[in-house]
Amino acid sequence: MTEAEWRSRVEEVAERIARGEVKMHEAERLLGNANAAALARRLALERMLGVGLSSIGSTILDFEELVGRNIENPIGAVQVPVGVAGPLRVLGEYARGDFYIPLATTEGALVASVNRGAKAVTMAGGARTRVLRDGMARAPLLWTPSLEEAVRLVEWVRENMEEVRRAAESTTRHGRLLEVQPFIAGNLVWLRFVYHTGDAMGMNMATIATDAAVRRILEGFPGEARLVAISGNMCTDKKPAATNLILGRGKTVTAEALLPRRVVEETLKTTPEAIDYVAKAKNLLGSAMAGSLGGFNAHAANVVAAIFIATGQDVAQVVESSTTFTWTELRGGDLYISVTMPSLEVGTVGGGTRLPTQREALQLLGAAGGGDPPGSNARKLAEIIAATVLAAELNLLAALARNELARAHRLLGRGEARKTPQPPPAGGREGGEDVR
Repeated sequence: MTEAEWRSRVEEVAERIARGEVKMHEAERLLGNANAAALARRLALERMLGVGLSSIGSTILDFEELVGRNIENPIGAVQVPVGVAGPLRVLGEYARGDFYIPLATTEGALVASVNRGAKAVTMAGGARTRVLRDGMARAPLLWTPSLEEAVRLVEWVRENMEEVRRAAESTTRHGRLLEVQPFIAGNLVWLRFVYHTGDAMGMNMATIATDAAVRRILEGFPGEARLVAISGNMCTDKKPAATNLILGRGKTVTAEALLPRRVVEETLKTTPEAIDYVAKAKNLLGSAMAGSLGGFNAHAANVVAAIFIATGQDVAQVVESSTTFTWTELRGGDLYISVTMPSLEVGTVGGGTRLPTQREALQLLGAAGGGDPPGSNARKLAEIIAATVLAAELNLLAALARNELARAHRLLGRGEARKTPQPPPAGGREGGEDVR
């Protein structure tokens, strides 16, 4: 087919979509190519709605690779600016060295905030990090006729755990079933399956494996039971939940740093005492007064969302992945600070990590693809994210202690820094500032 014939065919399909004769999802079948189908849908929308979508259409993505894996009915792509903060020194079990952190955001002052926090942490010797737990959960809900039958079902699963494990692990080369956590409410049973999923975030892996395990349970259990839903919300995915906070989901990771008074005063322009008081009053008491469900922190979600977008993580999982507890102590005039993240759900293979720009961002961190041993790259990424959250928390607390938040937003969120030369503020965004 010549280019003229190809364009004519795309135009024909676009016109038929605009007239309602062809459904959007039928374009691939009619044109035999996902990129041509994306163009046809985009042209149809422009004609139907009287809008211009040329910017959305300007993309390097090859939809032949993505349709059926990452997207349906594509029309193009959106772009988010990516800034870099660092170097940030990380002293972890999997991440060791100085890292430059890619942050995809439209929030003025965020990158600058992380940058100054990273400078202070690195000057203090770096952030020490550890992954404390690692397990992706899926919790199907099962119906039984009575409490007695529900208890019998749980006992059967415990007694036949190896059989259940074989069924689950038959669906995957990389997944391992670590445990099944049972919960009962009346006649209903939740079985929270927890897996090691290698370098994948593992939600799809866990779902497929759990489906096979549940089918084996229903075949073998000598009683009455049926599956209500493969996900019964005890997992818990993409919703704030105490279950994840207490039991963990994905990676449970902690980062800490001890900052000498000199570093705090010279780099952050405040004192350890002032930061510690803001942290206790804001993060602890303020969060308690507000009835916070997502941990007690200053703005962890800012960093988690920015790194998730940059590296191709499931952005909806920012809900639980940003749950963070920020803690400070005074240590003989110096400042100790830590962040603990109980449910950081990240991976370096699969999902959005296959996209070209996101893969480059992971390469920037030295965490692209599968690790050796399996799982090491995903844990490396988790340690880097925790260290970055630590840096961002530190800087925002310092900015609040200096009452610099509004000024930082005025200069870096409204672009006034480009109009009126003046010294950069010490903090920003719930958080940000510049570093010269």
